[in-house]
Amino acid sequence: MLAVVVADGELAPEDAELARRADLVIAADGGARWLDAQGVRPDVLVGDLDSLEAASVTRLQAAGTRVSRHPVDKDASDTELAVEAAIAAGADRVVVLGALGGGRLDHELANVALLVDRVIAGVDLRLQRGATRVRAVRADRSIEIEAEVGAIVTLLPIGGDAVGVSTTGLQYPLRDEILVMGRSRGLSNVVSGAPASVTLRAGSLLVIEIDSTKEGE
Repeated sequence: MLAVVVADGELAPEDAELARRADLVIAADGGARWLDAQGVRPDVLVGDLDSLEAASVTRLQAAGTRVSRHPVDKDASDTELAVEAAIAAGADRVVVLGALGGGRLDHELANVALLVDRVIAGVDLRLQRGATRVRAVRADRSIEIEAEVGAIVTLLPIGGDAVGVSTTGLQYPLRDEILVMGRSRGLSNVVSGAPASVTLRAGSLLVIEIDSTKEGE
């Protein structure tokens, strides 16, 4: 089941189509405003709801949206709570829109960190904005690059060094190598052939795909 979580960051016009195709749409607090502008009613509204007017919450609830209200003083972000709600509902694929950009760098970084949360290791979780997609690959795993030939692919270690990194189908290949945390060696590679993939033996990698051929579609 595909669930789309909409957070309150920056979104691209083309993101709306993905929300319309989802089996389950969850708004993380202020993300409901963007969905409303696209004519999409969320199935679930999650968060402390400090970014929405009470009238908007009441209207959504009357229309059939299930509201899961949390206290303002809590130990998880609205986006994290929304992702957990998607998984609890049975989603095995979760796309988070609005997780990138916006006025809160701390929230953006926390959203990226969700990709390596051990609790969601068995779920295909990704952050997406327009032509940009962010995923993670963990130790002893492989991930297939979905972007087309010519697209930019960046590999960034997270949480420590990534060991035994190997790639196929990229212009600058890696063969059982180490990407050091804090260094930029994995920045701006290019898809040169399909299928392209990334594997590693230890650590975690962020896999950032920017398919410039699809920008503005």
